[in-house]
Amino acid sequence: MALVSWAMDYAIAVCLQAHKWMYGGLESNVFLQYLAWVTYPVVLITFSAGFTQILAPQAVGSGIPEMKTILRGVVLKEYLTLKTFIAKVIGLTCALGSGMPLGKEGPFVHIASLCAALLSKIMSLFGGIYENESRNIEMLAAACAVGVGCCFAAPIGGVLFSIEVTSTFFAVRNYWRGFFAATFSAFIFRVLAVWNKDEETITALFKTRFRLDFPFDLQELPAFAVIGIASGFGGALFVYLNRKIVEFMRKQKTINKFLMKKRLLFPALVTLLVATLTFPPGFGQFMAGQLTQKETLVTLFDNCTWAQQGISEDFMFKDFSSAWKHPKTNVFVTLVIFIVMKFWMSALATTIPVPCGAFMPVFVIGAAFGRLVGESMAAWFPDGIHTDGSTYRIVPGGYAVVGAAALSGAVTHTVSTAVIVFELTGQISHILPVMIAVILANAVAQSLQPSLYDSIIRIKKLPYLPELGWGHQEKYNVRVEDIMLRNIPFVTLNSKYRDLQDLLSNCRMKDLALVETAESMILLGSIERSQLVSLLRFQLSTKRRLQQLRDGGNGLKKESESTVRFQIATEQTTFSPSRGESCKPLKPALKRTTSSLSEQPADDAENSVAALKSIFCAKDFSEPLEGEDMEEIDTMTQSQVLEWEELQLDEPINFNNCQIDPAPFQLVERTSLHKAHNVFSLLGMDHAYVTSIGRLIGMVTLRELRKAIEGSVTAKGAKVRPPLASFRDSVTSSSETETTNITKLWERSRRHLLPRESSPSDSDDK
Repeated sequence: MALVSWAMDYAIAVCLQAHKWMYGGLESNVFLQYLAWVTYPVVLITFSAGFTQILAPQAVGSGIPEMKTILRGVVLKEYLTLKTFIAKVIGLTCALGSGMPLGKEGPFVHIASLCAALLSKIMSLFGGIYENESRNIEMLAAACAVGVGCCFAAPIGGVLFSIEVTSTFFAVRNYWRGFFAATFSAFIFRVLAVWNKDEETITALFKTRFRLDFPFDLQELPAFAVIGIASGFGGALFVYLNRKIVEFMRKQKTINKFLMKKRLLFPALVTLLVATLTFPPGFGQFMAGQLTQKETLVTLFDNCTWAQQGISEDFMFKDFSSAWKHPKTNVFVTLVIFIVMKFWMSALATTIPVPCGAFMPVFVIGAAFGRLVGESMAAWFPDGIHTDGSTYRIVPGGYAVVGAAALSGAVTHTVSTAVIVFELTGQISHILPVMIAVILANAVAQSLQPSLYDSIIRIKKLPYLPELGWGHQEKYNVRVEDIMLRNIPFVTLNSKYRDLQDLLSNCRMKDLALVETAESMILLGSIERSQLVSLLRFQLSTKRRLQQLRDGGNGLKKESESTVRFQIATEQTTFSPSRGESCKPLKPALKRTTSSLSEQPADDAENSVAALKSIFCAKDFSEPLEGEDMEEIDTMTQSQVLEWEELQLDEPINFNNCQIDPAPFQLVERTSLHKAHNVFSLLGMDHAYVTSIGRLIGMVTLRELRKAIEGSVTAKGAKVRPPLASFRDSVTSSSETETTNITKLWERSRRHLLPRESSPSDSDDK
């Protein structure tokens, strides 16, 4: 990732330099300058959008919302493939090389995850551990830290940021792995800069030189707090504006249809608008339009004061700082115009269908806002705030650092942006103001709007479970029985293949519940849909029909007699045991299989392996049956085939060759919504069965939980205040409730007596 980051930064710098070279070489003609200034980014953005759309549309956007969803256990197709990696790298390089107000922090998280996924596929050829799903999640968790670490050369902040942004629950064992990978990526990234002679030694990306003896006065803390509160409102406004732009484009059907046909028109028009407004001889002269994002940050973090008493003639500028000087306006007007224009430009530009992020534009806007407050303080107190007779001038660059951390933290709902700022600037002199501002900004922003990534998750309708945030006290009265799906499809032990066929044709669920009978509804486990489809196909397969035709119809009867069907015996089970075992209760099927294994000779390794495979591995129905002649001629007519299939559908299902999960995730009906949310988030579940004393009564999925948390009221969905809540709130003694529950349990157990295994004392008595 360090190599990829360095190569992309080099290519982006070349593109931006070429843009400036084209603009600077046409100074004699303003019209040609404008054409060069506008055409260059339009071509690059259009190419990026088209290339990404053709090769891998999954590469569009930031990538962090999708990574949050993947780390939660949801599989997103084609999202971690080589094509997506190529599209993301090339598309992001062109998008950032155009000079548009776009960021690279979010896409770098996606690129690092792509690297981790591809490396895992390569390593799985040598070691099977990388095929494990949990191992892949650990690799992706470390990759998210690497993405931020090599983007800003900030390994500590990168690890903390990745934990805050992508993880609901974080495994501590991944902590040192993320630090290890992020530290090496940041180190190599900066070493490559030294090797390319861009830097003399390994330093911070935006090195600052604030004084250390007296960085700020305590009386300046209210100003830093104001920056934090204002940044909180600004961050919430940015997220709201970004979402409203996307919703407006989707709701306007005429515009939506037109843009769907002309996919490249929208990014080209947005780029044309932004490039026109930032044209330096035009309106761009009032907002430092000729500066790139990196040059803008260097000037905003400058240690010098730009204006004294607010007079433009008293500028103390050098290098790129001259871009902020205008002969007719002072620095305050320039900064205000820059903040306002860049604010809506960035919110609009991040909706373009190209690989891009929003962290860096927001970071720059926050730095400009902090600089504005700092310059205002410097103008109000030109000699500094006096303390003990000493004069310490106010440093506006410190205010810029505080503003950058606060606004970016407000938009992303993270506190780790403070650590990123310290690593980015190489100084921690303003650690207290930065932390105060970031915490206040988060407090304000989280109470108003979701984070930018959660907002994108809602827009894209990704299967991600939202957090139980503030103002959800009433959700603690909601229970699983209020939001669960009651009439769910299931398979019984005595079901026939015809029932299975009807069930599969009417149901699209990935897993189906296996119950004992439709009357008892005792949950025995769950079966994947693919397993049931294989069972049905095998029952109606041509190979099986040909073998039965060859054996004269006795082959299947012999097979059914020689195998034991999956059952859990009860008093109501219609299974007749042999005479020798008629007096003993029947054992569950899994234990019968285990005991039969123990009876085999210990030295027969091949038989043991085969027996183990028969238990834990589903039968591959694609393999030919033993003794089957592949050249068997089908002599049955079409009507006879249909008649044979009808007979096969009336047979009971044989679960012997089917993988059954004997312990699916279960909740009881009185589980609170808060606890269900924690269980789903911690285990990465997408559904759970609801049981009452072992009986299946319903199912809860991510969809029902999301409805309950978001408070939407529908005919089948969750209600904020369920009908039973008022009844539960009534005063009832705990002893009466316990007595009622125990009585119900006893009555239930008497109706459905489960078998118990025979103990040695029982056998002795008999």
